[in-house]
Amino acid sequence: MIDDVTLDRAVNAGILNAAQREALLSLARGEDLAGKLPDDAQVLSVDDQMRLVGGGNDIFVTVGIVLLFSGALFALQAVLPQGSKTLAAILAAASWVVAEIVTRQKRMRLSSTLLALIFSGTVLSLLVGFIRTQFDLPVTINAFSLLALRSDAWPIGLTLGGGLIVAAVIYFVRFKVPVLAAVIALAATGVAFLGTILIYHDQVVSGTTAAPAPDQLADVLSSALAMPLVCGLIIFAVAVVLDLRDRDRQTVWSDCAFWLHVVSAPLLVHPLFILATGQEVLSGRIEPGVTASILLGLMMTMFVLVALAIDRRSLLAPTLAYFGSVGIYYLVNGAANTTGIPPFALILIAIGAVVILFGAGWQRIRRLIIRPLLPTSMLDRLPPIKA
Repeated sequence: MIDDVTLDRAVNAGILNAAQREALLSLARGEDLAGKLPDDAQVLSVDDQMRLVGGGNDIFVTVGIVLLFSGALFALQAVLPQGSKTLAAILAAASWVVAEIVTRQKRMRLSSTLLALIFSGTVLSLLVGFIRTQFDLPVTINAFSLLALRSDAWPIGLTLGGGLIVAAVIYFVRFKVPVLAAVIALAATGVAFLGTILIYHDQVVSGTTAAPAPDQLADVLSSALAMPLVCGLIIFAVAVVLDLRDRDRQTVWSDCAFWLHVVSAPLLVHPLFILATGQEVLSGRIEPGVTASILLGLMMTMFVLVALAIDRRSLLAPTLAYFGSVGIYYLVNGAANTTGIPPFALILIAIGAVVILFGAGWQRIRRLIIRPLLPTSMLDRLPPIKA
C-alpha cells in the first residue's frame, strides 16, 4: 500500500491533485466512491480543507507525545532547580529530535503541529528566562513593569518577539509545519503593539501629546486597537497572497494561509466590533441600539462575502464564534434585566442560521453569490468555484 508520504510527494510533483489523493485514500479504506460520489464534481469538492490529522496512527502518536513530554516535564521539575532554564532547553531539543522522525520522515500532521507548538513554547520560556537574567526583571512581567524600565523595554520586546520569530522560521525551514505561520504572525503583532505603546509613552513624557485625563483613558485604549487592526489587515493580506499562489490548495503554503486567516480574524473583528457598537473598553458596556445592530449586520455581511470570495471558512469561523460568544454574554445579562427580547438574541439567531446554511451548502452558495457578483478577471485569480 502506498503511504501518506508518497502520496504527498505525488501531489507536490503534480502527479495527483489534493482531491485525487483523498479519493485514493478513501478507496484504500474500502469506502464506496461510486455510491458516495456519483460524479466528478463531488470528487473535487475539497473546499477549505485543513490537512491537520493524518489518520488514526497520527492521533495515536500524538497521544504518545503528550504522555512523553508531560512525563518529562514532571520528571525534570523534580530533578532540576526551580526556575532552571535547562528544563526548557531539554524539552526544546527533545521536540526537535522527535520531529526529525515524526515530521521529517513520517509527515504526521497532528503530531507535527503539536511538536511545533511545544518547540515554540519552550523557546518562549527560554527567552523569558534570558530576559529576566539579562535585565534583572521582577518575577511578574507586565506592561507596567516594562514601562517602568523604559530604556530596556524595546530591547526586551525585540528579544522576546524577534527571538521567537527567528526560532519559528528556522523550525519551519527544517520541518515545514504550517502552524508556525500563526506563531510568527502573533509574535510580530506583539512587537508592533509594544512599539505603539512605547511611542505613545514617549510622546506623553516629552510633552508632545497631552497626558490623558482619567475620563479619557477609555478613548486612549480604544485608539490603541488601531494597531491590532492594522496587523490583522496585513496578516489577512499575506494569507490571501498565499491563497492566490495556490488556488487548488495543494501545497504547504495553503495550509499556512489557513492559520494566518485564523489569526487575522480576531484581530480584525474585535476592533471593528468596538467601533461598531461603541463599546466602552474599560467597563465593557456597549450601545446595543439600532445603529449598532445595523453596523454589526454589515460587518457580518462583509466577512461572509470575503470568506466566500477567497473560499476560506477559516476566516468566517472565528468571526462567527466571536459574535456568538459576545451575543450569548449579553443575552444572559439582558434576560436578567428585561422581559423583552434582548437585542443580541437576533444576532445569535442570525449566526446560527448562517453556520447551518453555509455548512450544508458552501460551494453552492459560492456559485450563487460570488460568481455573479465578481468579474471574470477576478474570479480567474480566486480559488475555483466547484461546479
